[in-house]
Amino acid sequence: MKDIILFPDETIVATKLFDVHQDWEVPISGFFIIAAVRKIKSISEFTDEETSEFINLIRAIRAGMRDVLAIQEVYLFQNEDTEHGFHLWMLPRHAWMEKFGKKIQSVRPIINYAKENMLGDDVFTEVRDCVKKMRVYMSNF
Repeated sequence: MKDIILFPDETIVATKLFDVHQDWEVPISGFFIIAAVRKIKSISEFTDEETSEFINLIRAIRAGMRDVLAIQEVYLFQNEDTEHGFHLWMLPRHAWMEKFGKKIQSVRPIINYAKENMLGDDVFTEVRDCVKKMRVYMSNF
């Protein structure tokens, strides 16, 4: 399936260094991305200020995912060979994902399943509701 931007405006928080938003193309509620504003590829390129803010963002977003969205488990992953610049995926583990297993190899089938089977209004509403709740949670960051 060709990638389509489903959620172009679902930003949770934006700072001068990072942008945190719902994954644009995958209809999974709570699937957040932390992207560097600066065009870099690796965490090794972070300044001290970026390093500090990045870890604080991860911690705050993850706490919100647990406390506000009741997401108990999350996969964090990042790759340096992307054309999109540095970003970290925060993929929640929802109950419906169990059938795909719990290893890193389960991520692609989960994403493909969501893109092919979860394009309904109910899922879109759930995704946007999660973003709204997280926006409120992160409003003092």
